Amino acid sequence: MDFFRRLLHGPERKRGHMDPSRRWRLVASYAPDWVLTIILVALIGYFTDYAGGYKREFSLTDTSIQHTFATKQRISFGECIVYAGVIPAVIILLVALIWRRSFWDWHNGWLGLLLSVSLTTVFTQVIKITVGRPRPDLIDRCQPVEGAANRAVYGLATEAICTVRSGHVFEDGFRSFPSGHASFAWAGLLYLSMYLCGKMHIMDRRGHAFKAWIAITPPIGATLIAVSRTMDYRHHATDVIAGSILGAVIAVMTYHLYYPSLYSPQCHLPYSPRIPPTLPADRLDSDPEDSDETAPRPGQGSAAGSQRANGAGAGSGAGHGGAILPTHHRYSASLDSEQGGTSPLSAGSAIPLQSGAGGARETAQRPGGGDGQSTKSGYYEAPQHRY
Repeated sequence: MDFFRRLLHGPERKRGHMDPSRRWRLVASYAPDWVLTIILVALIGYFTDYAGGYKREFSLTDTSIQHTFATKQRISFGECIVYAGVIPAVIILLVALIWRRSFWDWHNGWLGLLLSVSLTTVFTQVIKITVGRPRPDLIDRCQPVEGAANRAVYGLATEAICTVRSGHVFEDGFRSFPSGHASFAWAGLLYLSMYLCGKMHIMDRRGHAFKAWIAITPPIGATLIAVSRTMDYRHHATDVIAGSILGAVIAVMTYHLYYPSLYSPQCHLPYSPRIPPTLPADRLDSDPEDSDETAPRPGQGSAAGSQRANGAGAGSGAGHGGAILPTHHRYSASLDSEQGGTSPLSAGSAIPLQSGAGGARETAQRPGGGDGQSTKSGYYEAPQHRY
């Protein structure tokens, strides 16, 4: 019952106080990321949309481009933005501010999502106007002149045989590869899936089936959006596959810019801010904004914090088999509910700790998985990953 209570209500945590000056410095340090991303996407999107682009030669006898032009699409690009952009943003907002109660998690979640869909959109548009592949409904858009035929020498026709040679409909007829709907859908919805997987600790080796169902739901939605493009005869199957791969790769990359690997014990926490804590080195652990709500960046550490942890480990050797557990790159094995450092969905799972004597290993339990004794002084040194 405790597990489901945590699942519904989130961690019982107390929010720490951040110095106002440091809060503004944090905002200023990330403002260029937001502004630059939004401006570049708007400018590049505007110019690529109105650019003529390359137009490949085609065959009038090619049945793959002779489909009927669908005036009404099953999922328009505006609807795709809602499904793969707005809905993931709302879910991240709810999880971060209501369930996780972390402003920093909200910021990183949104910035990663924005970067994922923005990079994907720009990359897709640039490839579209460069490749110039005809869409499956190109002949219907082109409306060839009566009696038009392929050239006798090379057996292909050009845009010169079209009676409609201007306007968005005609220009868009040569932007089939890759699928913008597919790439955008996978960029937004796969990012959302990874975000939820991190919060659930899906790789905790406990095999909860409901976690898999939650994780697979966004990719299923992305797949349906991508497949709908072939049903509307807007894209070839290879366009959809390429767009899906492009969006998925960028989603994975951008997620790991702001969050640890899903195999990390701290995968539910965003990386720590760029601005270091204003507290002295010997008080770093008492800053809730950095210790309870963030995961240390790869290579980050504190010599003073490590020395203090060694002293604490020596004093509690009886409880931890003599293990010396450093605080830098740390992950609290117990993290009482008021600290909020452990994902509620992973409560009760065991984390192996390396003992300091004889190489023996012992196990520290997360809340709900132990014998009732507090293990608050036990820390796990999380493995570091380079992204």
